Amino acid sequence: MILLDPDLDPDPALASTSAKQTAASGLSTSNRKLSLPSARTLTRFLAEAQTAVRLKGEVTVLLTTDAAIRKLNRQFRNKNRATDVLSFPAEGIGAQEIAGDLAISVPTALRQAIEEGHSLATEIKVLILHGLLHLAGHDHEADEGQMARRERLLRAKLNLPQGLIERAEAQKPSALRPAKAPSKATVLKGHGFSRAAKSQKKDRALAPEGCSSRPSQGSRKLQTPIRKRSPKR
Repeated sequence: MILLDPDLDPDPALASTSAKQTAASGLSTSNRKLSLPSARTLTRFLAEAQTAVRLKGEVTVLLTTDAAIRKLNRQFRNKNRATDVLSFPAEGIGAQEIAGDLAISVPTALRQAIEEGHSLATEIKVLILHGLLHLAGHDHEADEGQMARRERLLRAKLNLPQGLIERAEAQKPSALRPAKAPSKATVLKGHGFSRAAKSQKKDRALAPEGCSSRPSQGSRKLQTPIRKRSPKR
């Protein structure tokens, strides 16, 4: 299920990039590559990616603002900055039917899309795949490269470009690249991972107040409450 934050600018390209940045990237703000993909398009990809990851249960993806994801990042990870994607795996009662929630900052995704030279839709799909792997139990900050290898295989299957883990590795000087995956102390720039348990309360946790889904078949308001707990990284 795809939800759209009502505070999100309808034209993220104009709101999040300067003319200089856009010109340098070779992309025009009127170009469709910078447009926000439809909920239907992302819903279709979400189903395809979930099948590839072999993740069962409902997943809610909130497309939101830098300000909103910064608030979530501060609340659940004690990091007072915006990031690109946060993952909230379901735990406790109802976890069999609900896999978890993802929150994605569209302005951050747009900046990364311009840096990588591909469309906003492609970047959001990269972030969705990365988040789904976290919902499936993978954690690249604690494993020995298993998540990176799994993400690489799935990217090829889903026809996606370089993923977040590979980007972070590519930015490191070759002499400093470890033989195995990054240690727990390594923080990947631009994304985060947070676990939060589900409660039976009726209030919504991921979506800001008033958040509703973009009008489309099958979309509805976020119903998955999240209770704060110490995040696992």
